[in-house]
Amino acid sequence: MAPSSGAPALRLRDRARGALLGLAVGDALGAPAENLLPSEIRARWGRITGYVAERPAGTDDTEYALFSGLLLARHGSALTPAHVEAAWHEHIADRAEGPFRGAGFSERGTLENLRRGLAAPVSAQHRHAWSDGLAMRAAPFGVFAAGRPAEAARLVAVDGSVSHEGEGIHGGRAVAAGVAAAMAGAAPVAVVAAALAVVPDDSWTARSLRRATAAAHRGERAVRSAVVIGGYPWTDLAPEAVALAFGAYAAADGDFRAAVLTAVNMGRDADTTAAVAGALAGATRGVAAIPGEWAAAIGPARGSCLPSMAGQHVLDVADLLVDAAETAARRPAPEPRPKAVRPTSDALRPVPDAVVLPTPDDVRPVPDAVLPTSDALPLVSDSVLPASDALRPGPDDVRPAPDALRTGPDDARPGPDAVRPVPDSVLPTPDAVRPAPDAVRPTPDAVRPVPDVPRPDVPDDYVLTADTDAAEGEAGA
Repeated sequence: MAPSSGAPALRLRDRARGALLGLAVGDALGAPAENLLPSEIRARWGRITGYVAERPAGTDDTEYALFSGLLLARHGSALTPAHVEAAWHEHIADRAEGPFRGAGFSERGTLENLRRGLAAPVSAQHRHAWSDGLAMRAAPFGVFAAGRPAEAARLVAVDGSVSHEGEGIHGGRAVAAGVAAAMAGAAPVAVVAAALAVVPDDSWTARSLRRATAAAHRGERAVRSAVVIGGYPWTDLAPEAVALAFGAYAAADGDFRAAVLTAVNMGRDADTTAAVAGALAGATRGVAAIPGEWAAAIGPARGSCLPSMAGQHVLDVADLLVDAAETAARRPAPEPRPKAVRPTSDALRPVPDAVVLPTPDDVRPVPDAVLPTSDALPLVSDSVLPASDALRPGPDDVRPAPDALRTGPDDARPGPDAVRPVPDSVLPTPDAVRPAPDAVRPTPDAVRPVPDVPRPDVPDDYVLTADTDAAEGEAGA
């Protein structure tokens, strides 16, 4: 929903001025009717059709919008809760208070928390975090983020994190997004849709918005009946005030005079509902749509609520926001930071080409001059190589000849290559080793053969010691 590239910059500035001047005009028109019933308004003034105060001026709605607008013009899209908290301390909490003592209940609760040393978002934990105090100062965020409702909603939520929670944040997001859409020239039905798109569908704010805008074609009484909870004491409830403002804007089809007067004559939190309706209609129709006699009454802020805002004018802040947005648009976008990708178990991170290991096919062949050919290898002289007969073991070799097994007294267990089958003449016959009947059966520790058995003849070259005989007996046991 970005502004048309063919729209001149003056037109965008005209809408910005219309939004913030429309907010201030609606605030001044609705202030006398705040917290009144429609019947009480009629009894006192009939139907309000213009200023009824002797010295019309904006209230806390206008001064807090100036405060948030100046903060946003300074930080732009880089705005953080820390920036907002520091500004609240510098310009409000740590200063002397004005006659309104910081304005509404949500602002009072926030200031008390900040003065106690609590930081955002804990500073927003008070009994009126659901109020319309954020919605009343949300229009500057739509002006800055013209044509970008989601960005406007994000920024106003950052601002609201110091003072609001839940439905209070939803109300601010809806107003900021609606103004951002109107700044791009969206029709009233699209403005309402943009507001609904940035709040949860099942929130109180969204349900109230849908009921109010659905009843808008039947007039202000139908809008009020669809939203207001009879007998509820708090008129600054964000879901109610925001819905009444959008209902008045939709009922007037974006016309500035009709939208603001509809909001004023419904009563309740009339200064805020008329300020929001005026910001929406002013962004839709531009500053020229605001009646001259109404616009002329709006001068620099008096600082009745925020002394630090004394002397600031809404038109100047509107220009600052447009300038800040244009500067941000010309600034080159930062290069995206590469994200480190952790490889999964099924995939390995690709190796850069510079360090890819070569495959066998990629190995560069060695030049022929490096590797000698088979013809170039010198042949070993026959005189160097021993004859096959010369390799036969001699008498001193460890390995015995095939036809002889030489076992020394220290050879407890001959190796496998040293064992050769013994001729049959060496082995005793079964009858020779059978013990005599009267012989005592040897115990496991006894050495075989039995002592009285005659030993067979053994060739002279076969040395059999007592130790070797015992070892073999143990192996065969």
